[in-house]
Amino acid sequence: MNLKMVFNTVGRMIFLEAALLVLPLIVALIYGEGSIAISYLITILIALAVGSVLKFAVKPKSQVIYAKEGFAIVALVWLFISLIGTVPFVISKEIPNFIDAFFETVSGFTTTGASIIDDLSVLSHANLFWRSFTHWMGGMGVLVFVMAFMPNIADRSIHIMRAEMPGPVVGKLVPKVKDTAKILYLIYIALTALEAILLMCGGMTVFESLVHAFGTAGTGGFGIRADSIGSYSPYIQWVIASFMLLFGINFNLYYLILVRRIKSVLKSTELWCYVAIVIFASAIIASNVFSIYNNFPDTIRNSVFQVAAIITTTGFSTVDFNTWPELSKGILFVLMFIGGCAGSTAGGLKLSRAILLFKQSLREFKRLLHPRSVNAVRMEGKPVDESTLSSVSTYFGLYMICILSVFLLLSFEPFGLETNFSAAVSCFNNVGPGFGKVGPFDGYSIYSGFSKIVLSVAMLLGRLEIYPLLLVFNPATWSKNK
Repeated sequence: MNLKMVFNTVGRMIFLEAALLVLPLIVALIYGEGSIAISYLITILIALAVGSVLKFAVKPKSQVIYAKEGFAIVALVWLFISLIGTVPFVISKEIPNFIDAFFETVSGFTTTGASIIDDLSVLSHANLFWRSFTHWMGGMGVLVFVMAFMPNIADRSIHIMRAEMPGPVVGKLVPKVKDTAKILYLIYIALTALEAILLMCGGMTVFESLVHAFGTAGTGGFGIRADSIGSYSPYIQWVIASFMLLFGINFNLYYLILVRRIKSVLKSTELWCYVAIVIFASAIIASNVFSIYNNFPDTIRNSVFQVAAIITTTGFSTVDFNTWPELSKGILFVLMFIGGCAGSTAGGLKLSRAILLFKQSLREFKRLLHPRSVNAVRMEGKPVDESTLSSVSTYFGLYMICILSVFLLLSFEPFGLETNFSAAVSCFNNVGPGFGKVGPFDGYSIYSGFSKIVLSVAMLLGRLEIYPLLLVFNPATWSKNK
């Protein structure tokens, strides 16, 4: 383990966070929030102090990063930036309880969108901006940003990219990892900017459009109104719904479109399954809730919006789907597990894993009927190797164990099966809203400090896809052997 390189990199990440904290500081100054500006200034100084200790006091002899270092760097960076990101909420006293503030910050960076704030009017513009901006940074990945735009990043940083980017397989679009990261982030920035412009065309202020574009791009879901997106115009709702779906697609496909490899995009099994699920789920829910709205445009819009919000794990809401019929709620609950495409900013199991698990099950069924037959599992027209299938099965097993463990720990709370289980599923899959007492217009303030810590860990496990956080607490990870 190259410990010096690990902590040096963590220090650099904290410096980046210090730089990013300047943005909410500027927002505070623009809106005349002097005391809030001071809280951000203090946080920046704390970040610079911690970053300096880690970056300059620990100088690595070698910058080589192996898989083990990649996992350790990712886990520690996310823990450190979450802790430092908590500070301005506490100092400003808008979220005075540290555990509550940590929960809110982790929810932001992991793009979960679960909140302990019952009344958003208590938050300043700067804090509203910061909590949504953490969505944007966490969506594509903090370390991916650094690989894209900071110098002296070794090409072995593919191990960092694979540890931080969501999905079963992460590869290079172009020969250099740095260039791959830059391409992904430039696409991400362009889509975010386009959404912000379209939202402003619909009547949103610059502040509102940026906050909601950040929340959509990162598939996070923090808003600035108690009813999420419900009180905005149908135009705004359709724009956000469309971009939620766009950000739930594998970003590699956007690159293929840019280089005019359209045929490769059209051959994507995952993309067509994604589109089919959205259409099918929206149609079933629309037919199920039509009697509630008795209006075809409203029914279609609300159905498509909520399907988009849940399958992409964004968590925005236009209506209280907690009051919908059981069939509609059941469909949304299933979508919480599936999630978006691999290589997108969405959370969940990932559609590609779900497809591979389904195909594996079919293969085993065929083997029972025809023991001597040889059936390869294929994805995108190519056979999938056994090691990939094994890793998907292993991940799914760990995924279910983690969700059930979180649920059991939440069972100490007296909120019932529906609330506790949906909270565990929602937080682990980085969705945000659940059912019962943690519905779309409710929050997580009802939970105890212990449960909020459990849910914070669940959000981190889900966003980092389990392995980095588990491995960083394994003593064997820190051994000197590679």
